[in-house]
Amino acid sequence: MSNDASQLFWICGIGIFLVFIIGLYGVLATINLVRAIIGLEIMTKAVTLLLILVGYVTGHTGLAQALAITLIVIEVVVIAVAVGVILCVFERNKTIDARLLRKVKG
Repeated sequence: MSNDASQLFWICGIGIFLVFIIGLYGVLATINLVRAIIGLEIMTKAVTLLLILVGYVTGHTGLAQALAITLIVIEVVVIAVAVGVILCVFERNKTIDARLLRKVKG
């Protein structure tokens, strides 16, 4: 890895790490389920950016693109299931408070 690629990796890597931490905070610090899903989306976007950055720096852009597309597909499925859980919680409790997830059964 050349010096320019190393500098690019560390500069972008720090930014990606901060985006991931923002998403993690969004997941852990809220009781609103929609905000938690948005935090989860931000976290997965940070992981996607990291995959693309590593692929660019190492010269394996094709592999990085394939992994990024796979991650996007998995992310869509996870978000669809999470929205289904939120709709179930809202239908039962008339609120999207994460603390009420213990009451959802069946």
